[in-house]
Amino acid sequence: MAIINRVADFHDEMTYWRRQLHSHPEICYEEVWTSDFVAGKLAEFGIDVVRGLAGTGVVGILKGKTDTGRSIGLRADMDGLPMPETNDFEHKSKAEGRMHACGHDGHMTMLLGAARYLAETRNFDGTVYFIFQPAEEGGAGAAKMIDEGLFADYQMETVWGMHNWPGLPAGEIAVSEGASMASADHFEMTVTGRGGHAAMPHQAIDPVLAAAHIVQALQMLVSRHTNPQDSSVLSITTIHGGSAFNVIPDEVMLGGTVRAFRPETRARLEQSLRDVSRLTAESHGCTISLDWRQGYPPTVNHQAEALRAADVARAVVGADRVHMNPEPSMGAEDFAFMLEAKPGAYIWLGAGEAEAGRMLHNTGYDFNDEILPTGTSYWAALVESELAAK
Repeated sequence: MAIINRVADFHDEMTYWRRQLHSHPEICYEEVWTSDFVAGKLAEFGIDVVRGLAGTGVVGILKGKTDTGRSIGLRADMDGLPMPETNDFEHKSKAEGRMHACGHDGHMTMLLGAARYLAETRNFDGTVYFIFQPAEEGGAGAAKMIDEGLFADYQMETVWGMHNWPGLPAGEIAVSEGASMASADHFEMTVTGRGGHAAMPHQAIDPVLAAAHIVQALQMLVSRHTNPQDSSVLSITTIHGGSAFNVIPDEVMLGGTVRAFRPETRARLEQSLRDVSRLTAESHGCTISLDWRQGYPPTVNHQAEALRAADVARAVVGADRVHMNPEPSMGAEDFAFMLEAKPGAYIWLGAGEAEAGRMLHNTGYDFNDEILPTGTSYWAALVESELAAK
């Protein structure tokens, strides 16, 4: 199949859309301009549009040649990040302190391109739901759309996702038969002692010393208490305490993140962190309070759908350009909530080598417009394969 000729015909137009989206980044649950742009394009293509799920979410509904009762959902994320852009090209961000540094502008464009092509051809039976989701970057927009009726109101059988991947050769595709991205939980901890004069430590209960021992002890939860083949991460990323060189403070605050691929490992690390932190603090005469915030679950593909996704990818880019079971990422993705609710698969689309290290979430990142037809053709081919016309 390779790149669909009709898709290649409007590559320049897709590039224009993508750059418009790039220059108007909006963050978590504030995607108003973006939502209007997406909804406007879908309506222009003759696709029914539903708005308002999770506030700014958009769902396009397209019927094929016949209504067989079969249906699938294709998802793109919409939000940018609260960070400055250092690029100086014409389509750079117009919003100070905000940018599309993760490629969601490209994700939306490829799904819009597929929507346009499929609305023109309708070479499928059943229904396609084009899901444009807000708040992927920390806001759990996928979970909110589900909570507000995405799957209850729109009975799609399967759901599919895609993310551009710098470092993977441009136009190549990677598919995992299981976990592709990790869970992401984070925590804040307050270690409380009794402050005093730094020259008279025996009159105080030092939370700084206790916090230092807690940091050390927590590192053992992965390095010594977790099977080395069961990948996980525990990182302490913030430590705050004290106000003067000669004062032992009353308390010290710690924060960090925990990542894992297996639900049981995720649960064990949380409980172990609670226990080790409390016991270590008590051994120093201190107490702790812990605010554990459960984030995204692991992104785990369903095997049958992953294998079908790989077959479609081979038809589009060639068998030698599809990579099965790449090394999973310790990053996280809220498409995981959708895969918990419905069968489906999530792929990585190679964006090419990142110039000067401009990887995802970098102030100099920009989506590679050359891969727009590849992602669009994959979406179109997936629909035509999953909902093959009889």
